[in-house]
Amino acid sequence: MQRKLNDMLGRLLLALAGVLHRGIASKAAVKVWKLRRNEALRAAHRRGVPVEVLASRLGLTPSWVRYVIKNPQKAALEEAA
Repeated sequence: MQRKLNDMLGRLLLALAGVLHRGIASKAAVKVWKLRRNEALRAAHRRGVPVEVLASRLGLTPSWVRYVIKNPQKAALEEAA
């Protein structure tokens, strides 16, 4: 019984790994994640988090963070290219 359960869980985890790999590795998925990141970044800034803190936590430059905050559409297009 335990072996059967381990086999089922192993197959389930393998399927999950495959879905995550396809979902994260594709170009479209990367674009969507960056758009979500930028939206969260803008929301944090609206709630008072300084640009320098956002940049240091995300590993981005402060100038890029300011650009994303002020020009979300242009930033999305540049990151997609």
